[in-house]
Amino acid sequence: MTDRTEGAGHRPAPVHTHPDDVSFLTALSALADPVRLQLIRELAGHPDWTLSCSNFHVSVGRAAKSHHFSVLRDAGLVEQRDQGPKRINRLRREEFDARFPGLLDLALRPDTVE
Repeated sequence: MTDRTEGAGHRPAPVHTHPDDVSFLTALSALADPVRLQLIRELAGHPDWTLSCSNFHVSVGRAAKSHHFSVLRDAGLVEQRDQGPKRINRLRREEFDARFPGLLDLALRPDTVE
């Protein structure tokens, strides 16, 4: 019997950067993009591991959304794991806040848009 995780449909597990390994400029750059900010805000409004990538309604295509999630992972803001065919997400709020106190709170304020 073949494992369903093998073969053409299998994608590699996401690589995560811990916030302790992220520079301030990388964090700011990740939060400066309106699409990424929208993704972070949606994540902040939901419990961990409840939103799959397809649950986010942003004005970009699937490939661009994947890129934005990669930038957020590289900045230590998001952790992702595969659950069946879906990739589910968690905002790494506690870890990010420990590295950059107050930055995420500032980015999540409603008056911080454009």
